[in-house]
Amino acid sequence: MCKLHLTILCSLLFTVLQAIGQSADRATYQKTDHGVKISFAGLPTSVDQDIYLDAIRDDIVRVTALPINVPFPTRESLIVVDSLHRLIHSLSVETERDTLYLRTASLVVATCLRTGQIVFKDKNGQTILGERKRESNSFRPESYNGDSFYALEQGFEIEENEGLYGLGQHQNAVMNYNNGRRVTLLQYNTEIGMPFLLSSKNYGLLWHNYAITTAGDIRPLHPLNAFKLTSKEGLDGWLTATYAHRDHPDSVWLSRPESIIDYSYLTDQHKLPNDITLAKAKVLYEGQITSPYTGLHRLHFKYSGYMKVWIDGELQEDRWRESWNAGTFEIAKEMKSGEPHDIRIEWLPDGGESYFTLNWQSPLPEELKHTFSFASEAGDAIDYYFIHGKHMDEVISGYRALSGKAPIMPLWSFGFWQSRERYKTQQEIEEVAQEFRKRRIPIDNIVQDWSYWAEHDWGSHDFDKTRFPDPDGMIQDLHDKNMRIMISVWPKINEESSVYQDFNDRGWLYPRNIYDGRKDWIGKGYTSTFYDPFQQEARQGFWDLMNEKLYKKGVDAWWMDASEPDVHSNISLAERKAVFQPALGSSVRYYNTFPLMNAKGIYEGQRQTDPNNRVFILTRSYFAGQQRYSAAAWSGDIASRWHDMKDQIAAGINFSMSGTPYWTMDAGGFLVEKRFHKPQAQDLEEWREMNTRWYQYGAFLPMFRAHGQFPFREPFNIAGEDHQGYKSMVYYINLRYKLLAYNYSLAAKTFFDDYTMIRGLAMDFPQDRETYALNDQYLWGPALLVNPVTEKGAIQRSVYLPKDADWYDLYQGTSFKGGQTIQADAPYERIPVFVRSGSILPIGKELQYTGEHPQHELTLYVYDGADASFELYEDEGDNYNYEKGQYGTIAFTYEQANGTLTIGERVGKFAGMLKNRVFHVVLVSDQNQVGIDSPQGNRKTVRYRGKATSIVLK
Repeated sequence: MCKLHLTILCSLLFTVLQAIGQSADRATYQKTDHGVKISFAGLPTSVDQDIYLDAIRDDIVRVTALPINVPFPTRESLIVVDSLHRLIHSLSVETERDTLYLRTASLVVATCLRTGQIVFKDKNGQTILGERKRESNSFRPESYNGDSFYALEQGFEIEENEGLYGLGQHQNAVMNYNNGRRVTLLQYNTEIGMPFLLSSKNYGLLWHNYAITTAGDIRPLHPLNAFKLTSKEGLDGWLTATYAHRDHPDSVWLSRPESIIDYSYLTDQHKLPNDITLAKAKVLYEGQITSPYTGLHRLHFKYSGYMKVWIDGELQEDRWRESWNAGTFEIAKEMKSGEPHDIRIEWLPDGGESYFTLNWQSPLPEELKHTFSFASEAGDAIDYYFIHGKHMDEVISGYRALSGKAPIMPLWSFGFWQSRERYKTQQEIEEVAQEFRKRRIPIDNIVQDWSYWAEHDWGSHDFDKTRFPDPDGMIQDLHDKNMRIMISVWPKINEESSVYQDFNDRGWLYPRNIYDGRKDWIGKGYTSTFYDPFQQEARQGFWDLMNEKLYKKGVDAWWMDASEPDVHSNISLAERKAVFQPALGSSVRYYNTFPLMNAKGIYEGQRQTDPNNRVFILTRSYFAGQQRYSAAAWSGDIASRWHDMKDQIAAGINFSMSGTPYWTMDAGGFLVEKRFHKPQAQDLEEWREMNTRWYQYGAFLPMFRAHGQFPFREPFNIAGEDHQGYKSMVYYINLRYKLLAYNYSLAAKTFFDDYTMIRGLAMDFPQDRETYALNDQYLWGPALLVNPVTEKGAIQRSVYLPKDADWYDLYQGTSFKGGQTIQADAPYERIPVFVRSGSILPIGKELQYTGEHPQHELTLYVYDGADASFELYEDEGDNYNYEKGQYGTIAFTYEQANGTLTIGERVGKFAGMLKNRVFHVVLVSDQNQVGIDSPQGNRKTVRYRGKATSIVLK
């Protein structure tokens, strides 16, 4: 549709209708304060609907479509900020034949008055994006728990070669979603659903909906038996499932036919053989699958335990996940109609509860190959914001204009964070802190994970005095060592907790889980539930409890775990919806928004209690707008496996390209295979290598945090100080601190300019289509191309260097031309990192903690090959005075043509600002190939006192 001008299509339709004698009536419309309402009633070419176009800014238009004569939704938005300011320089509404045009200074929104389809164009009339026509299934009346709403669908026509990004964090290693992928937007441990799509064509779609949503290819998945199945014995209708003892595979317990594999939830466990100990079983599925379709098929696996999949004798996947935390993966396979494929699945269940589901998606039909759709379970209307910009950063800026800016995180949060599951006593945490300082390994933050409370008292936020006899003294001791502490706070309260009765009496809890009698996994098992952050009084009450029990003791940061809310990881969606009943409305309508409201309560509570102390929240789940509450996300309970490490790269990039800039993961992975608990020599060395590679990757993220289950995750507990792994981990921790000026300036740019720190390569190289789908490289800020190593034993890795730039090795300064793929050196101790030509990279001195001393001396590495600029930002680091204009900046610019670096006049002021400083300047070029690990050679020194100065570097 978007290949043709909408006016031509509408005119053709008008001609056809006249020829067949149909009514040629068009939609009616009326202007509104900021747009237009268009009504379609009784037209044979359109469903009956009202469409509202609302210009928010010249580059942002809201579209709302709903059944005709249904009142316009007036619910307060949870996503869009209350303080939204309209900025419209010009606005007009006019018609031409059968097309209505809403024009702003930047956009033309063309609506066909016969079909209701909308096409978005730039001010020059070039098509950006077009809708697919709404049909009868676009608004399907549904209800849940007394709440009536519509199930909603909307498709968009996309171009074959555009890149599509965002949608949150997903564990599928997919970078570009313009490939027929099906993405489910819901909150689940390791999965974050964000309803924002970002295109390489410089537009974004904020799908303004809170319900579980399917995006991309929204067709339902097929069960396994939609294939023609053939058993290993050659019989039609099933695969052969063989259950044997895993240590004695010849000892077969059971062989049975299975044509549907669907063990998704606890309620499915009865389908598995009940007289077999699955934790000791090896299950083989063997036979053939034959599709009735030709094209690219996608097999969707949900699994726990160990799983290997072979198709036609070729190993496709080798995965592991702990039993209680099922994971997912997909296999893409080209198939021809009627052509059989051998399949073999080896499953080693891990624990008493075992999960395995296999569904598949058929090839996209031709008419859907250039379609991207959204389908939501509940909403009042099809409701979305179209955002346009000159580049993707400008689009994200538009998203944050709608949903809120991301505050600057505290300076100390850009240091190193040490965590483990878990420090069980006060003595443990104090000893670890002392060991870091003794070994002079830099650290700013230590983390107290869950169960610091007495076993029965989950939700009280009280320390168990038998294990933490003096929490006030412990926190003071950490502060005396110049460390901050983050503590785990769950939105969960046990029925036996000391605060349960009060919260229950006030109506602040979800009662269903209590009445269901569902117990958790701690000790004897306790019935528990979650508080309701959709009530302002409950949010305030929850913060008051945190304030009284924790904040007053000096706790610095909040780890909001299980914020999906994760009442239980493996109950069905239907059961989760029954338990989660927010006061604001039904769980179906508001399913994805619990983490948003939870963070809102903590952020607003702390800022009200202590207005000038920066909030830091780490949360496992996230929703649109949550960035305005000083929230960072981490990727949940991923496994300590190489494949999980690689999956995090695309997960983190797409999360960041969802407009939400602060993301991290457990460096080292969380879930650990038993072979690493008491490792053989080769397993121990793999453990050390894998953690080393994970540390190397984690150093280039908004938050650098090591965490996981046993074995312990401190560098000195992973390897001895003479081990190359230990040396590398300490090297990258030190490098993190040397990059503090660069990283903190990126954080300021993220607030003031709505920047994105973790950058998909397409953001900076949109003309280079080779970058669109790369899922294991990213830019950290404007300068650094980061290439994690995610293969055991690798000492090289393939790296694509984008076009239109030269690239310099960070460590030694060796130069490379862009537009090529190289085999980059990746010795055990280093991951390949390259610096883009036209960059200025400030490197500071080593620090033991971020506030050890001001960065009065910086080395500026200037990378030749293009003009360069960088703005150094500084403020007090731990308060909100920057919101009042109390900060300082120094602009650096480099002109390649004459080799001149200009250090601009210092702008602004704040308490404690450095008046005098020293800049050492090193020009990195083909003629002077130096890096941060090599002797600096020819450098020039500038003693800076705040006045502009220039120096010639070549």
